Amino acid sequence: MARKPLIAFLGIFRVTAFLLWILLPSRQVIGGGHDYHDALRKSILFFEGQRSGKLPPDQRVKWRSDSALHDGSAVGRDLTGGYYDAGDNIKFGFPMAFTTTLLSWSIIDFGRNMGPELKNAVKAVKWATDYLLKVTAVPNVVYVQLGDAYSDHNCWERPEDMDTLRTVYKIDGSHPGSDVAGETAAALAAASIVFRSRDPAYSRLLLNRAVRVFDFADSHRGAYSNSLHSAVCPFYCDVNGYQDELLWGAVWLHKATRRRRYREYIVKNEVILHAGDTINEFGWDNKHAGINVLISKEVLMGRAEYFESFKHNADGFICSVLPGISHSQVQYSPGGLIFKAGGSNMQHVTSLSFLFLAYSNYLSHANKVVPCGEKTASPALLKQLAKRQVDYILGDNPLRMSYMVGYGPRYPRRIHHRGSSLPSVQAHPARIRCKEGSRYFLSPNANPNVHVGAVVGGPNVTDAFPDSRPFFQESEPTTYINAPLVGLLAYFSAHP
Repeated sequence: MARKPLIAFLGIFRVTAFLLWILLPSRQVIGGGHDYHDALRKSILFFEGQRSGKLPPDQRVKWRSDSALHDGSAVGRDLTGGYYDAGDNIKFGFPMAFTTTLLSWSIIDFGRNMGPELKNAVKAVKWATDYLLKVTAVPNVVYVQLGDAYSDHNCWERPEDMDTLRTVYKIDGSHPGSDVAGETAAALAAASIVFRSRDPAYSRLLLNRAVRVFDFADSHRGAYSNSLHSAVCPFYCDVNGYQDELLWGAVWLHKATRRRRYREYIVKNEVILHAGDTINEFGWDNKHAGINVLISKEVLMGRAEYFESFKHNADGFICSVLPGISHSQVQYSPGGLIFKAGGSNMQHVTSLSFLFLAYSNYLSHANKVVPCGEKTASPALLKQLAKRQVDYILGDNPLRMSYMVGYGPRYPRRIHHRGSSLPSVQAHPARIRCKEGSRYFLSPNANPNVHVGAVVGGPNVTDAFPDSRPFFQESEPTTYINAPLVGLLAYFSAHP
């Protein structure tokens, strides 16, 4: 639920000062300016530190080793690979699929700005899609989680030492999960665009699988939280409902195939699946703002007037989060950071900023602006808003701290991440068992393994940050924080 914005309580003078902080060129405090390409390289490198399974010969993050090599054996399938979503050792399918979709969207829109890092970004997508192909190999079944979150969270151990339950959880015709299946279809469809010219055969495999998984999601409707409540809640419980993921999947399939059936599905289900609801939200659980922005590109190109209402929603999204608007639906910290209540705030910062930038580009090509009552949001303003958030992450903030590990002189040293906080297998070959890791968790010392590129949950609404492992909401990195940031950093590395 949206909280009343902080600026509603500020006087005229403070509102003016606040807007200047947001909109004027950022304060460059790290070495006289930001090296966006270096930050881009590190943001992609982070994904190698999150890999599960048998690591490849070109693995660059050397403090990680092979892990979870028997995933899926309980059901007679090879379900190795994929990513650990955050600082634990579980493979959660819902956020992993969203991460894959946003990494793919980053490449589709901003890959031309990535330079030599493009190949690493594509590898990051393929590490995920190879896994998603495994979990969707059986028709009308999607394996949506590997590992028991309760037993995992009761331990503090390296993924290489895992001895917790690797329970396999699935959805099927009798136990539907249109949310996670719809997001998985979106991920496969988006990735098929990434590989269309790079590997046509792999692209076709991804697209055909996306079609099949979407049909399953649509024909067996329901939330996976209802089918698998005890396993996925409260970790990645679907609070928002599955309807947005069905639209999201259809939108990506429309973009990937140009087939009439998906266009008709989107138009027919716009109201039924609530495309106009909670338009100011975007993340692993809520796709509404992303749906409207993505479809609006076609409207702005002048070839999809039947999607005009989505463009109206996208404009409404921009106006609902713009600082200085009296009924803004997000808070901004005194230092200028987007803030939404709940954990891991940086996920909102990077996802919403990605949409600001993507929509700015779509508007620019059409020579359009967004009217917000007496104010106007130009493409240049949206780019500046996005850049301000990125610069805050990289160090332009009251604490003068980069929230990306390994970037700049000052960054979080005690992140909530098992592999980073425990000595590596190379440094400590002996097994560190479940409770033996507790002393590392509680230690005031910096993590022995610097998880380069990890962006943590970030400071609170007052810009305060406890660099401490137990404060997981602030100190834990996630894949879905980094995925949209890859696109943002790519753009700003070419347009600083």
